[in-house]
Amino acid sequence: MKNITVAVDDDVHRRARVKAAESGTSVSAAVRKFLIRWSGEETEFDRRKRLQHETLRSIDTFSVADRLPREELYRRGRVR
Repeated sequence: MKNITVAVDDDVHRRARVKAAESGTSVSAAVRKFLIRWSGEETEFDRRKRLQHETLRSIDTFSVADRLPREELYRRGRVR
């Protein structure tokens, strides 16, 4: 893996760090993602990993209380 250096204004760097934090990633990961897409060389593994991360980030709410009671699961199993 190669390291690269990119020079940007302080304000751009600050906004990029804030946006990356809001997205649950880093500036480095965001730049890596951009370069992979831009270069058109995203591997199947990278594509699936990206889709997994996007899917997980899109899940806003999840609660254990949303689970079905055991009796309901058994009832649904018998219906089929």
